[in-house]
Amino acid sequence: MGRIQAKREKGLEEDNQPFVWIESEGRKRLATENLVLGNRVYKEKLIVKKKIEFRLWDPFRSKLAAAIMNGLEYFAFENKSKVLYLGTSTGTTVSHISDIVGPSGVIFGVEHTSRVAREFLDRVAAYRPNIIPILQDARRPKEYFAVFGRVDVVYVDIAQPDQTEIAIENCEMFLKKDGYIFLVIKTRSIDVIQAPKKIIREETGKLEAKFDVLQSIDLLPYAKDHAMIIARYRG
Repeated sequence: MGRIQAKREKGLEEDNQPFVWIESEGRKRLATENLVLGNRVYKEKLIVKKKIEFRLWDPFRSKLAAAIMNGLEYFAFENKSKVLYLGTSTGTTVSHISDIVGPSGVIFGVEHTSRVAREFLDRVAAYRPNIIPILQDARRPKEYFAVFGRVDVVYVDIAQPDQTEIAIENCEMFLKKDGYIFLVIKTRSIDVIQAPKKIIREETGKLEAKFDVLQSIDLLPYAKDHAMIIARYRG
């Protein structure tokens, strides 16, 4: 784990990278190797290069892809990683992480909204055995009966005023020492009046007691008033 090795100019030349850059429609596009051949999750384009099928990864649909586009330096997802994902929604980003962690990895995907969870189950989890769906409120981590052991990464994308506190509680229960948190700060879910930059500073400060903050990334132009915070858990 650590700083990203895959660079746009290297394209497919590097082996064993978590993601690649593929030439499509005249420009370099982010992609992951498809774990489920022929399967699309959100009508993304499939491209075959060197007999390998890749799925283009849209940064306007995925905040993790947006973070990569905006200079993410620390990428903690890799083959065999164990991930706790809070707020799977319909599964766009989860599906790409599923590609990356591979059949020997596992993602515990937590979603509370039943309608969204059904779509996630039908479109994503049903096709990908490395995803374990959990229909539960992220405020109740003690009720995630399907989670086993400590995870390498906690990814948080939930729209709650106390989203950072929820993230910290989940990390205390499930994240291993020196594991990583990827926290999407949705400033307008926290406060509609305060300046987004002030909110991001305040939420980042909440992590500092137990985490080493590695990077803060503004997600514009892909997501307005959003930031991604990457931090390492001191345990």
